[in-house]
Amino acid sequence: MKWCEVSIQTTHEATELISEIFTDLGASGVVIEDPELINDYITSGKWDYTDIPIATETEVVTVKAYLPVNGELEGRLQTFNNEVRLLGERGVSTVPGIISTNELEDEDWSDTWKKYFHTEKPGDRIVIKPTWEKYTAKDNEIVVELDPGAAFGTGTHATTSMCIKELEQLVQPGMMVFDIGTGSGILSIIAAKLGAARIRAVDYDDSVLKIVQENIEQNHVEDKISVGQSDLMKNVQGKANLVIANIVADIIIRLFDQLDDHLEEDGTLLTSGIIEDRIDDVINAAAAHGYGVVKRNASKGWACITFKKQA
Repeated sequence: MKWCEVSIQTTHEATELISEIFTDLGASGVVIEDPELINDYITSGKWDYTDIPIATETEVVTVKAYLPVNGELEGRLQTFNNEVRLLGERGVSTVPGIISTNELEDEDWSDTWKKYFHTEKPGDRIVIKPTWEKYTAKDNEIVVELDPGAAFGTGTHATTSMCIKELEQLVQPGMMVFDIGTGSGILSIIAAKLGAARIRAVDYDDSVLKIVQENIEQNHVEDKISVGQSDLMKNVQGKANLVIANIVADIIIRLFDQLDDHLEEDGTLLTSGIIEDRIDDVINAAAAHGYGVVKRNASKGWACITFKKQA
Protein backbone atom coordinates (compact mmCIF):
# COMPACT_ATOMS: atom_id res chain seq x y z
CA MET A 1 0.00 0.00 0.00
CA LYS A 2 1.17 3.54 -0.73
CA TRP A 3 0.90 6.52 1.56
CA CYS A 4 0.71 10.25 0.98
CA GLU A 5 2.82 12.37 3.31
CA VAL A 6 1.00 15.70 3.71
CA SER A 7 3.16 18.50 5.12
CA ILE A 8 2.41 22.11 6.00
CA GLN A 9 4.72 24.87 7.18
CA THR A 10 2.83 27.00 9.67
CA THR A 11 2.91 28.97 12.93
CA HIS A 12 3.12 27.83 16.53
CA GLU A 13 -0.36 29.28 17.04
CA ALA A 14 -1.92 27.07 14.36
CA THR A 15 -0.06 23.84 15.21
CA GLU A 16 -2.69 22.32 17.50
CA LEU A 17 -5.61 23.23 15.25
CA ILE A 18 -3.92 21.80 12.15
CA SER A 19 -3.11 18.63 14.08
CA GLU A 20 -6.82 18.29 14.86
CA ILE A 21 -7.68 18.74 11.16
CA PHE A 22 -5.32 15.88 10.29
CA THR A 23 -6.93 13.71 12.97
CA ASP A 24 -10.39 14.46 11.56
CA LEU A 25 -9.17 13.35 8.12
CA GLY A 26 -8.25 9.93 9.51
CA ALA A 27 -4.53 10.30 10.21
CA SER A 28 -3.63 8.01 13.11
CA GLY A 29 -0.61 10.11 14.06
CA VAL A 30 0.82 13.58 13.51
CA VAL A 31 4.51 14.52 13.37
CA ILE A 32 5.39 18.05 14.56
CA GLU A 33 8.84 19.35 13.65
CA ASP A 34 9.26 22.34 15.95
CA PRO A 35 12.73 23.97 15.80
CA GLU A 36 12.18 25.50 19.27
CA LEU A 37 11.62 22.05 20.74
CA ILE A 38 14.66 20.63 18.95
CA ASN A 39 16.79 23.50 20.30
CA ASP A 40 15.53 22.71 23.81
CA TYR A 41 16.63 19.10 23.46
CA ILE A 42 20.04 20.05 22.12
CA THR A 43 20.69 22.40 25.05
CA SER A 44 19.09 20.20 27.72
CA GLY A 45 22.03 17.81 28.01
CA LYS A 46 19.74 14.79 27.50
CA TRP A 47 21.68 13.72 24.41
CA ASP A 48 25.27 12.49 24.83
CA TYR A 49 26.10 13.73 21.36
CA THR A 50 24.33 15.31 18.43
CA ASP A 51 25.58 16.99 15.26
CA ILE A 52 22.25 18.79 14.75
CA PRO A 53 22.96 22.54 14.66
CA ILE A 54 21.01 25.03 16.76
CA ALA A 55 18.20 26.47 14.64
CA THR A 56 18.29 30.23 14.26
CA GLU A 57 14.88 30.49 12.58
CA THR A 58 12.27 29.11 14.98
CA GLU A 59 9.04 30.75 13.85
CA VAL A 60 7.99 28.12 11.31
CA VAL A 61 6.70 24.72 12.49
CA THR A 62 6.26 21.80 10.08
CA VAL A 63 3.28 19.52 10.71
CA LYS A 64 3.07 16.20 8.86
CA ALA A 65 0.55 13.39 8.59
CA TYR A 66 0.17 10.27 6.47
CA LEU A 67 -2.96 9.34 4.51
CA PRO A 68 -3.56 6.20 2.43
CA VAL A 69 -3.37 6.62 -1.34
CA ASN A 70 -6.86 5.55 -2.38
CA GLY A 71 -10.03 6.92 -3.95
CA GLU A 72 -10.68 9.16 -0.94
CA LEU A 73 -7.30 10.89 -0.98
CA GLU A 74 -8.16 13.72 -3.38
CA GLY A 75 -11.25 14.65 -1.37
CA ARG A 76 -9.30 14.57 1.87
CA LEU A 77 -6.62 16.85 0.45
CA GLN A 78 -9.27 19.30 -0.74
CA THR A 79 -10.87 19.23 2.71
CA PHE A 80 -7.49 19.88 4.33
CA ASN A 81 -6.85 22.91 2.11
CA ASN A 82 -10.33 24.27 2.83
CA GLU A 83 -9.98 23.81 6.61
CA VAL A 84 -6.60 25.58 6.65
CA ARG A 85 -8.12 28.45 4.66
CA LEU A 86 -10.99 28.68 7.18
CA LEU A 87 -8.48 28.99 10.02
CA GLY A 88 -7.11 32.10 8.35
CA GLU A 89 -10.60 33.51 7.91
CA ARG A 90 -11.21 33.01 11.66
CA GLY A 91 -8.10 35.05 12.48
CA VAL A 92 -5.64 32.21 13.14
CA SER A 93 -2.36 32.90 11.35
CA THR A 94 -1.13 29.91 9.33
CA VAL A 95 1.64 31.67 7.36
CA PRO A 96 3.62 30.68 5.45
CA GLY A 97 0.99 27.97 5.01
CA ILE A 98 3.00 26.08 2.40
CA ILE A 99 1.40 22.68 1.80
CA SER A 100 3.26 19.86 0.05
CA THR A 101 2.62 16.17 -0.59
CA ASN A 102 4.94 13.24 -1.16
CA GLU A 103 3.97 9.69 -2.10
CA LEU A 104 5.71 6.93 -0.13
CA GLU A 105 5.89 3.18 -0.51
CA ASP A 106 4.33 1.08 2.21
CA GLU A 107 6.47 0.96 5.33
CA ASP A 108 5.97 0.95 9.04
CA TRP A 109 5.71 4.74 9.05
CA SER A 110 3.33 4.63 12.00
CA ASP A 111 6.28 3.75 14.27
CA THR A 112 8.89 6.12 12.83
CA TRP A 113 7.58 9.16 14.71
CA LYS A 114 8.12 7.39 18.02
CA LYS A 115 11.79 8.41 17.99
CA TYR A 116 10.65 12.00 18.57
CA PHE A 117 8.79 11.30 21.83
CA HIS A 118 10.37 10.01 25.04
CA THR A 119 9.63 10.11 28.74
CA GLU A 120 9.53 13.71 29.98
CA LYS A 121 9.04 15.44 33.34
CA PRO A 122 7.37 18.79 32.59
CA GLY A 123 6.56 19.53 36.24
CA ASP A 124 7.99 18.81 39.67
CA ARG A 125 5.97 15.60 40.08
CA ILE A 126 4.28 14.76 36.79
CA VAL A 127 6.09 12.43 34.38
CA ILE A 128 4.66 11.86 30.88
CA LYS A 129 5.60 8.43 29.56
CA PRO A 130 4.83 7.00 26.10
CA THR A 131 3.14 3.63 26.31
CA TRP A 132 6.07 1.78 24.68
CA GLU A 133 8.73 2.95 27.17
CA LYS A 134 9.41 1.67 30.68
CA TYR A 135 9.84 4.03 33.63
CA THR A 136 10.00 3.54 37.40
CA ALA A 137 8.55 6.43 39.40
CA LYS A 138 10.86 8.07 41.95
CA ASP A 139 9.86 9.55 45.31
CA ASN A 140 6.50 11.33 44.85
CA GLU A 141 6.41 11.28 41.05
CA ILE A 142 3.11 10.66 39.26
CA VAL A 143 3.38 8.86 35.93
CA VAL A 144 0.92 9.51 33.09
CA GLU A 145 0.96 7.09 30.16
CA LEU A 146 0.08 8.60 26.81
CA ASP A 147 0.24 7.56 23.18
CA PRO A 148 0.97 10.81 21.30
CA GLY A 149 -0.10 9.23 18.03
CA ALA A 150 -3.66 9.32 19.25
CA ALA A 151 -4.45 13.04 19.62
CA PHE A 152 -2.64 16.30 20.14
CA GLY A 153 -1.45 17.02 23.66
CA THR A 154 1.60 15.21 25.00
CA GLY A 155 2.93 17.65 27.58
CA THR A 156 5.97 18.72 25.58
CA HIS A 157 4.39 21.85 24.08
CA ALA A 158 4.91 25.01 26.14
CA THR A 159 1.17 25.65 26.52
CA THR A 160 0.60 22.21 28.04
CA SER A 161 3.75 22.05 30.16
CA MET A 162 2.90 25.40 31.80
CA CYS A 163 -0.58 24.08 32.63
CA ILE A 164 0.91 20.93 34.14
CA LYS A 165 3.14 22.96 36.47
CA GLU A 166 0.17 25.06 37.58
CA LEU A 167 -2.06 22.02 38.13
CA GLU A 168 0.52 20.66 40.57
CA GLN A 169 -0.17 23.76 42.68
CA LEU A 170 -3.89 24.25 42.04
CA VAL A 171 -5.46 20.80 42.31
CA GLN A 172 -6.74 19.98 45.79
CA PRO A 173 -8.16 16.64 46.99
CA GLY A 174 -11.90 16.31 46.40
CA MET A 175 -12.32 19.24 44.01
CA MET A 176 -14.49 19.38 40.89
CA VAL A 177 -12.69 20.24 37.62
CA PHE A 178 -13.93 21.15 34.14
CA ASP A 179 -11.43 20.64 31.29
CA ILE A 180 -12.65 22.64 28.30
CA GLY A 181 -11.11 21.65 24.95
CA THR A 182 -9.58 18.53 26.46
CA GLY A 183 -7.64 17.38 23.34
CA SER A 184 -5.91 14.14 24.35
CA GLY A 185 -7.33 14.35 27.89
CA ILE A 186 -3.88 14.79 29.40
CA LEU A 187 -4.80 17.63 31.77
CA SER A 188 -7.91 15.81 33.00
CA ILE A 189 -5.85 12.70 33.68
CA ILE A 190 -3.27 14.73 35.59
CA ALA A 191 -5.98 16.46 37.66
CA ALA A 192 -7.40 13.04 38.58
CA LYS A 193 -4.00 11.66 39.57
CA LEU A 194 -3.32 14.77 41.67
CA GLY A 195 -6.46 14.07 43.72
CA ALA A 196 -9.42 15.82 42.07
CA ALA A 197 -12.61 13.90 42.83
CA ARG A 198 -14.57 14.59 39.65
CA ILE A 199 -13.52 15.89 36.26
CA ARG A 200 -15.71 16.70 33.26
CA ALA A 201 -13.60 16.64 30.06
CA VAL A 202 -15.26 18.12 26.98
CA ASP A 203 -14.22 18.99 23.45
CA TYR A 204 -16.02 20.62 20.54
CA ASP A 205 -14.60 17.95 18.20
CA ASP A 206 -16.44 14.75 19.07
CA SER A 207 -14.04 12.68 16.90
CA VAL A 208 -11.37 12.89 19.64
CA LEU A 209 -13.61 11.66 22.46
CA LYS A 210 -12.97 7.96 21.80
CA ILE A 211 -9.23 8.66 22.00
CA VAL A 212 -9.68 10.64 25.22
CA GLN A 213 -11.60 7.73 26.75
CA GLU A 214 -8.85 5.30 25.75
CA ASN A 215 -6.19 7.49 27.38
CA ILE A 216 -8.29 7.77 30.54
CA GLU A 217 -8.68 3.98 30.77
CA GLN A 218 -4.97 3.50 30.07
CA ASN A 219 -4.31 5.56 33.22
CA HIS A 220 -7.04 3.87 35.30
CA VAL A 221 -8.91 7.08 36.19
CA GLU A 222 -12.20 6.34 34.40
CA ASP A 223 -14.02 6.39 37.75
CA LYS A 224 -13.18 10.11 38.12
CA ILE A 225 -13.48 11.51 34.59
CA SER A 226 -16.55 11.79 32.37
CA VAL A 227 -16.16 12.72 28.70
CA GLY A 228 -18.51 14.56 26.36
CA GLN A 229 -18.95 16.85 23.37
CA SER A 230 -19.61 20.52 24.07
CA ASP A 231 -19.20 23.95 22.54
CA LEU A 232 -17.30 25.44 25.48
CA MET A 233 -19.53 24.79 28.53
CA LYS A 234 -22.97 24.59 26.88
CA ASN A 235 -23.26 20.87 27.70
CA VAL A 236 -21.61 21.12 31.11
CA GLN A 237 -23.76 21.00 34.22
CA GLY A 238 -23.05 22.51 37.65
CA LYS A 239 -20.08 24.45 38.94
CA ALA A 240 -16.41 23.54 39.33
CA ASN A 241 -13.68 24.64 41.71
CA LEU A 242 -11.24 24.74 38.79
CA VAL A 243 -11.84 25.31 35.07
CA ILE A 244 -9.01 24.52 32.64
CA ALA A 245 -8.98 26.07 29.16
CA ASN A 246 -5.82 25.29 27.19
CA ILE A 247 -7.23 26.45 23.86
CA VAL A 248 -6.60 29.69 21.91
CA ALA A 249 -7.20 33.34 22.81
CA ASP A 250 -10.42 33.85 20.82
CA ILE A 251 -12.09 30.81 22.37
CA ILE A 252 -10.98 31.77 25.88
CA ILE A 253 -12.49 35.23 25.36
CA ARG A 254 -15.83 33.57 24.49
CA LEU A 255 -15.54 31.37 27.57
CA PHE A 256 -15.92 34.34 29.93
CA ASP A 257 -19.55 34.75 28.83
CA GLN A 258 -20.35 31.34 30.38
CA LEU A 259 -17.92 31.30 33.29
CA ASP A 260 -20.08 32.72 36.10
CA ASP A 261 -22.62 29.89 35.61
CA HIS A 262 -19.97 27.18 35.85
CA LEU A 263 -17.27 28.37 38.29
CA GLU A 264 -17.64 28.41 42.06
CA GLU A 265 -17.47 31.84 43.71
CA ASP A 266 -13.91 31.29 44.91
CA GLY A 267 -12.99 29.09 41.94
CA THR A 268 -10.02 29.42 39.62
CA LEU A 269 -9.74 29.61 35.82
CA LEU A 270 -6.49 28.28 34.35
CA THR A 271 -5.93 29.39 30.75
CA SER A 272 -3.19 28.70 28.23
CA GLY A 273 -2.65 28.61 24.47
CA ILE A 274 -2.46 32.42 24.36
CA ILE A 275 0.14 33.90 22.03
CA GLU A 276 1.97 36.99 23.25
CA ASP A 277 0.13 39.34 20.89
CA ARG A 278 -3.24 38.33 22.39
CA ILE A 279 -2.43 38.52 26.10
CA ASP A 280 -3.96 41.98 26.57
CA ASP A 281 -7.10 40.93 24.68
CA VAL A 282 -7.68 38.03 27.06
CA ILE A 283 -6.92 40.07 30.20
CA ASN A 284 -9.27 42.86 29.06
CA ALA A 285 -12.06 40.36 28.37
CA ALA A 286 -11.52 38.87 31.84
CA ALA A 287 -11.68 42.31 33.49
CA ALA A 288 -14.91 43.12 31.63
CA HIS A 289 -16.47 40.07 33.33
CA GLY A 290 -15.02 40.84 36.76
CA TYR A 291 -12.03 38.49 36.70
CA GLY A 292 -8.48 39.48 37.61
CA VAL A 293 -5.06 37.97 36.99
CA VAL A 294 -3.71 35.89 39.87
CA LYS A 295 -0.63 34.53 38.12
CA ARG A 296 0.94 34.87 34.69
CA ASN A 297 3.68 32.75 33.14
CA ALA A 298 5.27 32.88 29.69
CA SER A 299 7.31 30.42 27.65
CA LYS A 300 8.41 30.38 24.00
CA GLY A 301 5.97 33.07 22.92
CA TRP A 302 2.98 31.61 24.81
CA ALA A 303 1.24 32.71 28.00
CA CYS A 304 -0.46 30.74 30.77
CA ILE A 305 -2.70 32.96 32.93
CA THR A 306 -4.65 32.13 36.09
CA PHE A 307 -7.77 34.17 36.88
CA LYS A 308 -10.11 34.55 39.85
CA LYS A 309 -13.24 36.61 40.40
CA GLN A 310 -12.40 40.02 41.83
CA ALA A 311 -13.99 41.11 45.11
